[in-house]
Amino acid sequence: MKKSHLLIGLILAIWFVLAVVTNTLGPLLPMVISDFRLSLTLAAFLPFSFFLAYGIISIPAGLMIERFGGKRSLLIAFSFAFTGAFLFVLFPTYGIVLSSLFIIGIGMAMLQVILLPLMREVGGERNYAFNSVLVQFIFGSASFVTPFILTGLLRRLSDPYGIDSFLISSIKKVIPENLPWSSMYLLFVVVFALMLLIIALVKFPKVVLKEEEKAGTAQNYKALLKNKYVILFFFGIVTYVGTEQGMANWMSQFLKVYHGIDPEGLGATCVAWFWGLMTIGCLLGLLIIKLIDSKLMLRIFAIAAIINLIIALLSPTPIAIIAFPCCGFTISIMFSMIFSLALNSVKKYHGAFSGILCTGMFGGALIPFLIGWVGDYTGLRLSLFILVITLCYILSISFWAKPLVQNKKIFEN
Repeated sequence: MKKSHLLIGLILAIWFVLAVVTNTLGPLLPMVISDFRLSLTLAAFLPFSFFLAYGIISIPAGLMIERFGGKRSLLIAFSFAFTGAFLFVLFPTYGIVLSSLFIIGIGMAMLQVILLPLMREVGGERNYAFNSVLVQFIFGSASFVTPFILTGLLRRLSDPYGIDSFLISSIKKVIPENLPWSSMYLLFVVVFALMLLIIALVKFPKVVLKEEEKAGTAQNYKALLKNKYVILFFFGIVTYVGTEQGMANWMSQFLKVYHGIDPEGLGATCVAWFWGLMTIGCLLGLLIIKLIDSKLMLRIFAIAAIINLIIALLSPTPIAIIAFPCCGFTISIMFSMIFSLALNSVKKYHGAFSGILCTGMFGGALIPFLIGWVGDYTGLRLSLFILVITLCYILSISFWAKPLVQNKKIFEN
């Protein structure tokens, strides 16, 4: 097998790990709330800690890959992730878990910034579009299987009649008996250690960033921030990532509180299908974007998402367990549409603009926290209507966005 194919395989494996780590907290949240006896506000600090790192580290990570290159940057990122997960396992208390999630978040945010230009360098520019779709598919597939990995692990750990394998018996010796869900982070420690070893042994090509991938100078950022559309699109990313994570993180808890659904069973399955349908929606979106204008596409999906979310929040159990996962499908194309409309709305400084937009992923910390805080006063059902407001903002983008370049369609003149 060619060396480039091996490197692409390794990069895809890293994307798989990144997705599993990022999307573990959603199905875990009801268990953490129960075991730590947390209010919704205190529980909301958990995803807040993780995604806060994205708001802080996205632009510095872009500067880091310019200075240190791909391999050293990957080693630094996984070192942060390993340290955070190791702390989680050693001291599984609420305060330490907050800190460890922040440290893991730093590593995951770095990886997100590092991997895209690295994939272009390893796979070649001509294959970059295909590989980008492949990355999206891998990320979605990993997100889909994550709840099943968690529930399978918990089932094995709690089975009093099963014959323990070496892995399960080893896990039982390390984790507290009353916190079986912490076993996921023990697995992350092992995976991060393996990744550090593999990356240290593999030779990576030097990453030469294209102009639009460079972090940019202070002057670039100053010029961009004078453009009102830059600010508006920044909040577009804030609201999208906040909507996505708000749904993924609070879905299982909502179904437990209002429908009595076991978070380790059907609740986890609903979260899995949320990500699975999002992946299907992304793939279908690749076809739709060749047929209609990107603004119209965003408008249709945003309206569908608003209707779908309201149905999920107000319907009886049989409909809710279908409508919640379908939210993944209706929001599936939003991130790519907002990002592309944003970059197509400015003539230059695309690298710096991308850094600003990636900083907007802080919305994954802000919006879920706001839902939890409001939920302590009004109940989770009413607080989740905050996502209707964020979706309305995303809908508004389809009206006020003025891209300089229109997406290419099959049947255009």
